[in-house]
Amino acid sequence: MMSLYVPGQSWLHRCPAGVKFVLLCVISAVLLAMHDLWLLGLAFVATLMLYASLGPQGVRQVSALKPLAFLLVILFLFHLMTGDWQQGLRLILHLGSMVLLANLVTITTRLDDMMAALRPIFQPIRFLGLSPSVPALAVALVIRFVPELLRVYNALAEAYRAKTGARGSYRLIAPFMIQALAMSENVAEALSARGGASGFEPAGSARDKNAVGGAAMKEEIPS
Repeated sequence: MMSLYVPGQSWLHRCPAGVKFVLLCVISAVLLAMHDLWLLGLAFVATLMLYASLGPQGVRQVSALKPLAFLLVILFLFHLMTGDWQQGLRLILHLGSMVLLANLVTITTRLDDMMAALRPIFQPIRFLGLSPSVPALAVALVIRFVPELLRVYNALAEAYRAKTGARGSYRLIAPFMIQALAMSENVAEALSARGGASGFEPAGSARDKNAVGGAAMKEEIPS
């Protein structure tokens, strides 16, 4: 399965996934409520410093913002033409900081750790006979692959610009959808080979015990 996780031993890699998710939610809420340009600028710089704390490998991951660069420029120009460039700058700093922070969690957290942090949220559905691993896996995959889909679209846009000189076109939708579907098929095959969401169940879980018990019963039944 394709992964955006960047292996490392940094302090962010060692930080528990649950703590990172909680901090991401809190910081995102604070950023949305923040309107002072200086504070937003400091928050953006602080985010870049977090990447720098991971070393050269972390600095290279700032490129996650590249797929959004064209959109951010368009939004700023729109606000500039309407005479409110400060609002445009606020929007860029808001989106830039939040995307980079979300990507920071993605590159420093393994998929298994993401699911372990998300699984307790969905524990109540066990009373319905459902596994918490299924929605936990779905949320983790969304977090994991949104930046990757942005990267795929950016690669297509660059190839189209190199061929035609145009910055973008509706013609990119079809190849983007084809690549997205191909990626989802590869992920589905990898998950199926691992046993689906059940393959991410923690060792010793009720599901594992049931599976062991079921296997034992099959062995006792004569053929």
